[in-house]
Amino acid sequence: MTKRLRKIVILLVVLVVLCVATVLVSFYNEKQEQIQNSNEIILSISTDSVSSVSWEVDDTTLGFTLDSETGSWLYDDDSGFPTSTSEIENLLSIFEEYEADFIIEEVDDYSQYGLDDPVMTINITLDDETSYEITLGNFSTLDNERYISIGDGNVYLAVVDPYDTYDVELSDMIEYDTIGTFTEAVELTFTGVENYSIYFEEDSTNTYCSDDTYFVSDSDLPLDTDNIETYLGYIRNTGLSTYVTYNATEDELELYGMNNPVLIITVDYPVTETDDDGEEVTTTETLTLTIGVNQDELAEAQESLEDGEEVDISSLSLYVRVNDSQIIYELASNRYNYLIACSYDDFRHAEVLTADYSSIYQLDFTIEDVTYTIYSELSDLDDEESDRVYYYYYDGEVVDANILSEDDDISNYRVEVDIDDIEDAIDAVTAESYTDEEADGKLELSLTAYLDNENYPEVTVDLYRYDGTYCLAVINGEPTSLVTRSSVVDLIETINSIVL
Repeated sequence: MTKRLRKIVILLVVLVVLCVATVLVSFYNEKQEQIQNSNEIILSISTDSVSSVSWEVDDTTLGFTLDSETGSWLYDDDSGFPTSTSEIENLLSIFEEYEADFIIEEVDDYSQYGLDDPVMTINITLDDETSYEITLGNFSTLDNERYISIGDGNVYLAVVDPYDTYDVELSDMIEYDTIGTFTEAVELTFTGVENYSIYFEEDSTNTYCSDDTYFVSDSDLPLDTDNIETYLGYIRNTGLSTYVTYNATEDELELYGMNNPVLIITVDYPVTETDDDGEEVTTTETLTLTIGVNQDELAEAQESLEDGEEVDISSLSLYVRVNDSQIIYELASNRYNYLIACSYDDFRHAEVLTADYSSIYQLDFTIEDVTYTIYSELSDLDDEESDRVYYYYYDGEVVDANILSEDDDISNYRVEVDIDDIEDAIDAVTAESYTDEEADGKLELSLTAYLDNENYPEVTVDLYRYDGTYCLAVINGEPTSLVTRSSVVDLIETINSIVL
């Protein structure tokens, strides 16, 4: 082949390649022109018009049908399942105004979009029997959107990915029981390991601490309001997240200990609402929590016990039921421990002196048979407030201003005291444990507080040595608790730093 002929052949080949390329580019441009910006609503399905919805993903199908008589959604495989209406509405809401960013028309090959074998298929039927099948294909990482088909021959890149919403399990669709948002209780009742009630009362005459609002029903003994409020928080956060059955049978109620509960907690709590006239109306609602333990595990644990041993309930499978619900939930052991701590000792004051310091006008401290008195006078801070200024009579002969002669100036016999240090030292004397054991040790310190309270004019706290670690606190003659001896020593040293 001559050089000239070879050159002609090469030029012809190049020409053919260019022609083929031109055809391919033209075809590509034609296909590209079929992908158009959309930004239009492609589905507009009113949630109120839907009669059924189902979806299939990973060989699992969930379906729900609306009961037109009750307005409740029923799980297709079990009408006893407590379906959450709000969860169904959340699923359907994304199609009320469903928008696509791009539309691909005249699709011949659905496989390139993953729609020949969709990752999810959603079926929605309306009251008028109109039905929609929505299939979900591949996720375009370039566009960060999902390819979907609604059966009209087009493929869309959706603004919202339905997969994110519909990728749920049956447990996600349950109508869980609710626990009120109460922060206080009218009454608390315990049945089981504890058997007593607590009532709420403001401005009670059964206490000398103005913060006390909860009392034991039979004895009117005051409780620490902070402890009760903390406990109510434990109730509100019981944790209804994992159920073991959503339609408990009698056998299941027996197995989960609901027929022989460890503890039943009943809370009567106030609910304030505004009526049609704009007036606030307060009513009382009731919450009951029943706590049970797996009876098979309990029986097995009891069989393995040695004499005198008790079963550690918290190590077994625990459950809780709300009111008369058919749903039984798992109860975490730490939450069980919080709820089971509901005895009088769990709720009572740990401090040996709970009086409001603003109501104390005199403190007497007896140390080694010597009594030191700190008293207060009201000092006006402004037109609306007054505060107490505390003094100590540093002359041992002067214990009361009334014994001074007319020529004496009381200011010559007193020094102002920073009461904060004393308050902190008293507050640090708190119960490590409670006891009714009688005192037989040495009296380390006696404290008497005189109050502006006609029901409780004075409170006396005697602190006796118990051993090298503890002192026994006796309040108004009644043994109450063991406190650390170190806290008592600190209080004595605080007093000595002022009076000596």
